[in-house]
Formats: sequence, structure tokens, C-alpha cells
Amino acid sequence: MHEKEEILLRVEHLCQYFKMGKSELKAVDDVSFDIKKGEVFGLVGESGCGKTTTGRSIIKLYDITSGNIYFKGIRTGAGRRSYQIAINKAKKEYEAKIASAKESEKAKLKSELEAFIAEQKKQIASAKFDQKKCDKEYSEKRVAAVKEKYLPQIEKADGAKKAELQKKYKAELVKAKRTRLTTQIQMIFQDPIASLDPRMTVREIIAEGLIIQGEKDQEVIDKKVYEMLDLVGLVREHAGRYPHEFSGGQRQRIGVARAIIMNPELIIADEPVSALDVSIQAQVINLLNELREKMGLTILFVAHDLSVVKYFSDRIGVMYFGKMVELTTSDELFEHPLHPYTKSLLSAIPLPDPEYEKKRKRISYVPLRDHDYSKEQPTMREVAPGHFVMCNQEEFDKYQKILKES
Repeated sequence: MHEKEEILLRVEHLCQYFKMGKSELKAVDDVSFDIKKGEVFGLVGESGCGKTTTGRSIIKLYDITSGNIYFKGIRTGAGRRSYQIAINKAKKEYEAKIASAKESEKAKLKSELEAFIAEQKKQIASAKFDQKKCDKEYSEKRVAAVKEKYLPQIEKADGAKKAELQKKYKAELVKAKRTRLTTQIQMIFQDPIASLDPRMTVREIIAEGLIIQGEKDQEVIDKKVYEMLDLVGLVREHAGRYPHEFSGGQRQRIGVARAIIMNPELIIADEPVSALDVSIQAQVINLLNELREKMGLTILFVAHDLSVVKYFSDRIGVMYFGKMVELTTSDELFEHPLHPYTKSLLSAIPLPDPEYEKKRKRISYVPLRDHDYSKEQPTMREVAPGHFVMCNQEEFDKYQKILKES
């Protein structure tokens, strides 16, 4: 249980905006959550709500607009927009204060403003450094650890043993120099055919990460590739084939093998079963479950099918229009859904029961009808221990009353 309490990934106020001409698309807007070591965290919502963008931001395929991402306690992603907004806001506020202040107070107010701006600029510089250099710092630590391990042994050894140790030392040093912190996060993409290079064999696809990391021993590479193929339910003979020779489910297994060969601590599974048949979906989900147990993986599972997510996830976050609207454990979400959008999603789950399907009522979610935010804007609040909902004070009181009555 102690291992489960360790937070592997923390996302704080993540914003990912994209320029669209003169306007901006707020793909992800102020999303916060954490993932504990060894758990499966489900991220659900309709198409276009920002689930995939959240995953891609975590793995650093995008430079985030603002917010922070911490992996293993190290800040790997840092946005700068929030600090710039704080500077602009402070300038306006202090301009008004200085204009109405007495002459004797003006110098003090100006120095306060300058100190605040200097602090924000310091934060911007720190964010820039962490965004670009966090991997370099991690690599330097790994290099130092390799030197500490091998150099004393090389000094004491002689003859053939010394030569062997020096060879191992050089190989490990190359790997340490090329190691990146974000390599410990791997991604399984939604479309298995689009994410595999059609001109590479399965062996080349799976081994690519190892080669980039500096592995040169062909025997070691082949051994690991065969191990991975065996783990994901494929055979050695498949290593020499090309992606077009496989079915959808097999291609997705190749994608899984490519991710796990790097021995990651976190896997971001971006709708890994949505392009597959129902029977194949079950196979891939069961495969991920087995790998989770064998390798102690932590998984961020992105999907829009709530029934799949319930089976597979420990906790679930529900996203709508770039915002997180509800976050709680899998069982709690299905037993006590509170946000109207979550209720709408749950009402859309079909069951293989004709009698139930005849009576099943779909709940539609219309934000303007379901919320009144004219007096107070919503924030993420903890309605019950571990159960967070996007709501204002009036809704918060209502949700707490619902939970007490149930």
C-alpha cells in the first residue's frame, strides 16, 4: 500500500492553448490531477474535449502554455503564460493605486511593483530552464552514478577483467548520456496503423527506442525484441514482417511492445482500443492488465467508453470542453455521479438487455440550462473525501446534500 501512495505524476493547472489566426483554442484549460504509482487513472470525455492533448502535453510532444507537470518529483513541463498574466495584472492594479496615492507613498508602491515583476521574471526563467533542461540534469545524474559504480572497480581490476569492465563502463556511459527522464513515459497511440512506420519491420519498430538510447549489441537487442513479442502475445516469426501484414489487434500489440521495451514507469494509453473490434478490445485491455501486474506499470488510460474505463481504472477524471468536471474513484463515480455531464455520459452506456434498453432514458447535458454561473463562477471542489466536482458554492451545497441522503 505504501507504494500506491507515492505520487508518480502531478499535473497542476495545465493549460494548452493553440493559435487559430487571431484567436486561441483552449484545448486544455486549468486541469489538475495526480497519478499514484501503480494505479490506472482513466481520463474520459467526448471527442475533442482535450483528453489526447493532455496526454501529449505530459509526454512533452507540446510545450505547455501554462501550469506545471511533475514526474517523479521533477518538473518536466512548465508553462510561462500565467506569470506574464500576473505581471500585466499587477501593472494595471498598481497604476490605479499610484495615480490615487499621495506623493510620499508613490515611491514605495513603485518599488513593490518592481519587486513583484522581478519575482515573476525569475519564475519565467526557472520555467524556461525546467522545460528545456530537466532531461539534461537527469542525464548528468545518471552519468555520475555510472562513474561512481564502475571507476573504483576498474582501478582495482587488472588484465582481462579490467578490459571487460572498461567495455561495460563505456557502453553504460553512452546509455546514461542519452537517457532522458521523459523516456520513462511511453505512449500507445490511438490508430495502430498510423503510428507504425510502414517501411520498417516489426523488429526495427520495437528496437528503435533501444538503439536511440545507445544499445549497440545486436544480440541484446534481438533478445529483448523477442521477449517483448512473447509478452504481448506475438511470435518470433513476426519480427521480420511489416505492419501491413497484421490485423488491427496485432498492430496495437506491436505498439504496446514498442512502448514497454523501454521499461517505462508510466504508460499513456491514448484510446488504445477505440479502433478495434469488441472482441479484440477485450484482448488488448486484458494484455494491458497483465503487463500492469507483471511490470508494475502505472497507466494513464484515455478513452471515451466509460464501461471499458470502469473495468480497467482505479480512479476516473471526466473532461468536458478542456476542463476537468469530476474526479473520483471508479466505483464512486458510477454509484454517485454528481456533475450533470457525468450523468449524461453514464446514461449513454448501452447494456445487452433488450428490456432495459427499451426503458433506458438518455440524459442530455446543456450547460446553460443545467448551471447558473451568473453570480459565481465554478471551481474544482472536494465534495467528499477524494471526490472532486467542478461547481460553485450553491451546487457544492446541493451535491453534499445528495451524498448525505444517499
